[in-house]
Amino acid sequence: MRISGLATGMDTEQIIRDMMKAHRIPLEKITQKKQYTEWQMDDYRSVNRNITDLKYKVTDTMGRQSTFMQKTVNISNPNAVGIKGLSAISEFAGTIKVDKLATQASLQGGMLTNVKGSTRLEQLEGYDGEKIIKVRAIDKNGELGEVKELKFSATDTIDSVIKKINSETGVNAFFDEYTGKIAMTAKNSGALKGDVGTPSIVIEGKLGDVLKLTGTHDPDDDNSPKFTAGNNAEFIFNGLKTQRASNTFTINGFEVNLKQVTTDEVTFSSAPDTDKIVESVVKFVDDYNKLIEELNEKIREPKYRNFQPLSDEQKKDMKEKEIELWEEKAMSGTLRNDPTIASLLTNLRQLMSSQVETSNGEFISLKKIGIEPIKDFKENGKLAINEDDLRKAITENPNQVYELFAKSATDTDKGGIAIQFRKTMDGFNAVISEKAGTTGTVSDNFAMGRSLKSMNQQIDRFEDRLKMMEDRYWRQFTAMEKAIQKANAQSANMMNMFGQ
Repeated sequence: MRISGLATGMDTEQIIRDMMKAHRIPLEKITQKKQYTEWQMDDYRSVNRNITDLKYKVTDTMGRQSTFMQKTVNISNPNAVGIKGLSAISEFAGTIKVDKLATQASLQGGMLTNVKGSTRLEQLEGYDGEKIIKVRAIDKNGELGEVKELKFSATDTIDSVIKKINSETGVNAFFDEYTGKIAMTAKNSGALKGDVGTPSIVIEGKLGDVLKLTGTHDPDDDNSPKFTAGNNAEFIFNGLKTQRASNTFTINGFEVNLKQVTTDEVTFSSAPDTDKIVESVVKFVDDYNKLIEELNEKIREPKYRNFQPLSDEQKKDMKEKEIELWEEKAMSGTLRNDPTIASLLTNLRQLMSSQVETSNGEFISLKKIGIEPIKDFKENGKLAINEDDLRKAITENPNQVYELFAKSATDTDKGGIAIQFRKTMDGFNAVISEKAGTTGTVSDNFAMGRSLKSMNQQIDRFEDRLKMMEDRYWRQFTAMEKAIQKANAQSANMMNMFGQ
């Protein structure tokens, strides 16, 4: 039981609170250190995330050959033939004459009388409980694919049958209520290999009979199915007469799309798509410069030593705006002069000035394609681009520009700039992760996490000691109050006795 100033009239609670303030100073210092460490850890993780994002972005663009092999293709008749570069290393030129376009096989069923899309199977003429239809169609290799057996219930409708056929087989089907017929088209175009008499869409099962999709075509019977075979595309490419199962195919890393039959030869020629390649390189340099700027800001950010993290008690006496302005300065400079970031910046500057040996034994650098560090030392290693020089290098030798950025690394060769950039960033990520961890990492697995765990334990132990100390003060003051109260009572009794 706590007695507060009943006998002495003292504000015991305020006295003890003031006494405890002095004892709490070491605890506040630990708490401030913990808060600062958390801010520092968050800043490390933020830098690590930004670097990881850029690392993958560079890998997915500047680290891929396709970025530098982009082509523009000039075609004399683009309405008849379309050509675009996919992964071509060399240039592509010649002629093409289209004799026949590839077509898909089709199957037109017989007429179903008084049938709609909502008609149930059990309502069809000839339905006797058979619920299975087997569908087989030409595959991508020009051969009959595996049989797909579909099962239905009596309450399934024409529409639900069509939907399942489309989703699970190699044909696209639809029901035309106007003619009362089901029509199917093979998903893969071209002629069936082997026996030319074999249909490339095969329907089996009694349900197929009911839907009038089976049997032999009779020109005089509108209720008989009609099959039309698919054709291969036939064309003459640079004097070679050849075929493809599809109108879209790839030759030497270029995608060719046949659109129309032609009577004359269509000429075509490719060239590097300089604009797109330049755009990719400029984006890389812009992202790199942004990273350099952010990292330099971090290690040069001012540190305000007079602005320590605020305690809860201190925040109670401050306005929200005052707290915001204070913490803005308190959080500043958490990574000032950080040696890991400073080392990364040095490594990046050296990397961007290095040379790469190409496959023909020549050495090439960013400087040779118009990319150099800005001479103003205040820019701290940012890069500048001379687009005229860059375009010239891409036009003259796009493969060499590709090797500068994306040449693969070997045991004796560090590889291109983008490959080395990825490796440098991987090393930085590992160091920072070991120091500050990542979101969700167990605290015991990284240095700052272990430090924070130790601080939390210190805070808990200190809180326990302070509670014990406060309880002791209360016991002492309570004992004093009781003693004075007892003395006062004895004094009053004596006065009463003398008064008698």
